[in-house]
Amino acid sequence: MNKKIKKIISKKNRSKIVCLTAYSKNISKILDRYCDIVLVGDSMANVLYGMENTHKISLTNVIDHTKSVKKGIKKSLLVVDMPKGTYKTVKAAKQNAKLILKIAGGDAVKLESNNKNYKIINSLVKSNIPVMGHIGYTPQFKKKFSIQGNTKNKAKKLVKEAILIERAGAFSIVLECVSTKTSKMITDKLSIPTIGIGSSSYCDGQILVTDDMLGLSGFYPKFVKKYTNLNRAIEKAVKQYSKEVKSIKFPKIKNFLNE
Repeated sequence: MNKKIKKIISKKNRSKIVCLTAYSKNISKILDRYCDIVLVGDSMANVLYGMENTHKISLTNVIDHTKSVKKGIKKSLLVVDMPKGTYKTVKAAKQNAKLILKIAGGDAVKLESNNKNYKIINSLVKSNIPVMGHIGYTPQFKKKFSIQGNTKNKAKKLVKEAILIERAGAFSIVLECVSTKTSKMITDKLSIPTIGIGSSSYCDGQILVTDDMLGLSGFYPKFVKKYTNLNRAIEKAVKQYSKEVKSIKFPKIKNFLNE
C-alpha cells in the first residue's frame, strides 16, 4: 500500500483530513502545503468548462489536468475522479484507471457508487489501483440534488452501502450531502476515513471545491464557506489595468525591455 494512503488511513479518529480540489499546477502547489489530499475533481466540468453537470467531462480532460496538478504536488495524496461512463465494466475501469495513474501520475482514483459497482472497486484494488469511494449525493448518477440519509430507512441503506464499499477494498469514502446523524453513524461504523462535503463535522475529513471557497465559481450552497472573494479582487485588478492602458500609464519606462 502507498505510504501516502497509509498515512491517510492512520488519521482515522486521530486528526482531521484536509482536502480540496485542483485543476492546475499553480493551485495545487499552494494546496500541497496545507492539504492531506488534493482531488482532481470532475467538478472541472462546471468550474472550468461551464457545463451544466459533470456528465460530459472526458477522460482526456481529466488526464490533462491531472498532469498539470501533479507538477505542483510533493506531499499530498493525489486522487483523481473517474469521469461518468469510464468505469461501467471491470475491463473499462481497469484500463482507464491505469491511464490515470500511469500516464497522468495520480496516486488513486475516486468512483461514485451506484449501489452496484462494488465488484469494480474490488477488481481495481486487487490490481493495485487504490480507490476512494463516494456515496450520498452522487452527481454522476442522481439528477436531483437532495439531502441523503434523512430518514431511518434511507440511513440504513447508506450505512450498508458504505460498509460494502469498505469491504470491496476502498481506503476512504466521500460522504456528499449526507444528514448529520447518518454521516456520524457511517463514520463510527467504518474503519476507513470518511471525507465530508455538506455532511457535518463528524466525518474524518472535509473537502470543498476550491473555486467555491475562494469565491470564484459563483456557486455557494449552504455547506460552502466562502473564505475570500477572488472574483472581486480579480475584477478590481483588471479594471485598474484597463484604466492604465487607456490612459497610457502602463507600461511605464521601468516595464520596457532593454533594447
